[in-house]
Amino acid sequence: MFHSPQKIADISIESGLKKSQMSLGTLLILGFFAGAFIAFGFLLDIRVTAGNPTTMPGFNSFLGASVFPIGLILTILAGGELLTGNMMTLPIAWFAKKISFGAVIKNWVIILIANFIGSIFVAYFFGHVAGLTSSGIFLDKMVAIAQAKVAQPFGPAFVSAIGCNWLVCLAVWLAYGSQDMGSKIFAIWFPIMAFVAIGFQHVVANMYVIPSAIFEGKMTWGQYFPNFFAVLLGNIVGGAIFVGLAYFVAYKKDVAAAQDGAKKVA
Repeated sequence: MFHSPQKIADISIESGLKKSQMSLGTLLILGFFAGAFIAFGFLLDIRVTAGNPTTMPGFNSFLGASVFPIGLILTILAGGELLTGNMMTLPIAWFAKKISFGAVIKNWVIILIANFIGSIFVAYFFGHVAGLTSSGIFLDKMVAIAQAKVAQPFGPAFVSAIGCNWLVCLAVWLAYGSQDMGSKIFAIWFPIMAFVAIGFQHVVANMYVIPSAIFEGKMTWGQYFPNFFAVLLGNIVGGAIFVGLAYFVAYKKDVAAAQDGAKKVA
């Protein structure tokens, strides 16, 4: 009840093509949802782990990581457009010459904006206005996470982000290979749990937790921007190169070259 990696490559290329053809309204709605869904996952992580004993840091990390995947599960199964996943699906469609490079950039820009709006919506209204991370142990936990994110220098944050989106895009890849909802959930859960437990940096997750600290007056936008650019670039490399390009070269490059040759002969 699962597809081969070669078939997943075909599905990913087709997905990238379909995403490039979505209307602006659809991209904005689904992008907003995905940003909010990832934020819900992070909010759940904080609510579950805040105040737990610090004597077992590995267990606390695993506990938070075990609930965080709800964000990508909702994005894939309920419907959403997530920037980090699109960093794999759009490029692999471009590598296969199904879409233009301009279509890749256009999709990324729209989804980045929509994801950001969805993320800060949850951060402001649920974290700040509803008070779920505005005081006590939940505020302390959220601020500690945000400060740790921005404290990483550009280089380490960039490399961390590569590892993150390598795993996130593998979760998407495995979900495309699954043919029923239960299998898709398991396929998504393990790679996402791994990246969160390891502590890798995810640009959309950071769109939630760092603005959450900003809304509580604990950080500034100026502190956030260097982290944003480092993690954005690292996520692009992790998704587009380590998954999209790698699997295209492994499974589709020879096929694409043969098809081009056949067209020239014809």
